Amino acid sequence: MPAADLVLTGAHVRTLDPGRPRARAVAVRDGVIVAVGDADDVRALSGPGTERIDLTGATLVPGLVDSHSHPVWGLEMATGLDLSAVRDLDALRDALRGADRVGGWVIAWGLDHNAFGGRPVDRGLVEDVLDGAPAFIRLYDGHSALASGAALSAAGITGPRAFAQRSTVVCDAAGRPTGHLVEHAAMDLVQAVLPRPSSAVRRARLVELLSAMAATGLTGAHVMDLGGGDVPELLASVEADGDLPLRLRLAPWCMPGTGRDGLDEIVALQAEAGRLWRVGGAKFFMDGTVEGGTAWLEHADCHGQGTEAFWPDPEAYADAVRRLHAAGVRTATHAIGDAAVRHVLDTVASLGPGGRLAHRIEHIETVPDDTVPRFAELGVVASMQPPHTAYTRADHSDEWSRRLGDARADRAWRMRDLRDAGAYVALGSDWPIAHHDVRQVLATARSPRGAASAGAGLTGSMALEGCTTHAAVAAGEADVAGRIAPGYRADLTAFGLDPVAAPADEVAQAPVRLTVAGGRITHRGA
Repeated sequence: MPAADLVLTGAHVRTLDPGRPRARAVAVRDGVIVAVGDADDVRALSGPGTERIDLTGATLVPGLVDSHSHPVWGLEMATGLDLSAVRDLDALRDALRGADRVGGWVIAWGLDHNAFGGRPVDRGLVEDVLDGAPAFIRLYDGHSALASGAALSAAGITGPRAFAQRSTVVCDAAGRPTGHLVEHAAMDLVQAVLPRPSSAVRRARLVELLSAMAATGLTGAHVMDLGGGDVPELLASVEADGDLPLRLRLAPWCMPGTGRDGLDEIVALQAEAGRLWRVGGAKFFMDGTVEGGTAWLEHADCHGQGTEAFWPDPEAYADAVRRLHAAGVRTATHAIGDAAVRHVLDTVASLGPGGRLAHRIEHIETVPDDTVPRFAELGVVASMQPPHTAYTRADHSDEWSRRLGDARADRAWRMRDLRDAGAYVALGSDWPIAHHDVRQVLATARSPRGAASAGAGLTGSMALEGCTTHAAVAAGEADVAGRIAPGYRADLTAFGLDPVAAPADEVAQAPVRLTVAGGRITHRGA
């Protein structure tokens, strides 16, 4: 038998393989696991070219996967001034007053809705500290932004606009834009005139970001977008010179108004692939965000908003899902509000038994009791982002909770309820909405924050499964990924502690001893 490329010994191996849940050694050849067992079981696979690594004291687990991330599109979102630490209007004004210019613009991101203290989002709150510069400030949710008067002028925005999707250029009583842009189509008007980095800069930033992700233990990510459309070329150019630090599975967006030709294009894109990346699936939006007033709710929020779907004709969404399903394309649908989640579940139910484990719902921030068991009944994967809970407060004084009211805020991020009901729950960060550190994902899944803190968190085993076996099910890759077993991908993560048994706060800071993606070491810790 040919020698292995890589042999790992000495670790406490959590394989997540029911046939052999524990081991002490793993051997890898050509990006695939070829042996799992004790040191004696892999000794014969060592040869002159084999790299042997002693992981004594470490715990080796299947490679961790971020089940919802935006590492390419997110590079555009996370451009300019980071406002994620801003907590109030005074701090926002101070930050903008001294902000560097990017091509003459003030560009910022990550602003918490709570910083406005309940005031309407309006350019008048910050216009005087910008010295006339065009400014584009993305709020943390990625679904809304604040544009200055000069930015609105640059984009030719002088009043309300009509869109094919639920998007709004917010205007005052006189029809003048306030600068608040809600949802993608409205934001795109300004984004189209923003200064853009060169392809070389984007490529360098992407490799740097993916390397930073690997340093936290990530070996892969489900990418919920296809960026600006040139992402396959961008990834191919990186792989022309080396390997990607992470395995990427990308899902292009399917937006309202997409007709038969557009759906055929999405189907055709499924053939695009490289060594460690591929297009796999399609991403839909059924609603927006609670804080932005665009989550689709069964009852209006406290501002009378949230009663409309992102797709003006929800049945057109269902038809698009059915067409893609018939073509063998998996779908992931952003659905935060209870009405949005219910419509997606109803759509999958209309597919019959063939829809089981082929479709997933992203976010699921608030749902009533009768909705929870339907995930397991229909085989719909729940894709959830525990770090999002940090944007809320246990006393419900935050914007998310106030908009929903106590009853719905008490149903926040029901990860444990979904698991206990038998559903697959895949976990992710939604970077750049939250930090990409997968250790934070594991920790907050076990100890949810804010409005979700009153409920039970996941166990350590459940959290690990959310980034491994359940992530593999969500991608339709359970036969090749998510376990440490012969024939499975050699995607592996080694921590300096046991992520299942250690306390959640220690997992959040766990030393990362080794990260392996496709059999190649992408990070070595101390």
